[in-house]
Amino acid sequence: MVEVLLWGSLADQADGARKVEVEAATLRELLDGLGEKFPGLRPELERGVSVSIDGRVYNDSWFQPIAEDSEVVLLKRLKGG
Repeated sequence: MVEVLLWGSLADQADGARKVEVEAATLRELLDGLGEKFPGLRPELERGVSVSIDGRVYNDSWFQPIAEDSEVVLLKRLKGG
């Protein structure tokens, strides 16, 4: 199981939970698992989110591995310019 910190308003869409656990070995599995476990998160996940894994931000790296002891933070999609 991977522990995920839901940043900001994302927690509201997961029944108010700030930390959740999901079974996942890759970023894609993490997002799929969160969508199944918390249907309220699905619209945000479909729009796109950023995921910080051990301090590095990923947007579309679906096969990025995640260790069980990784620090994982789900954020609204970060946009730069």
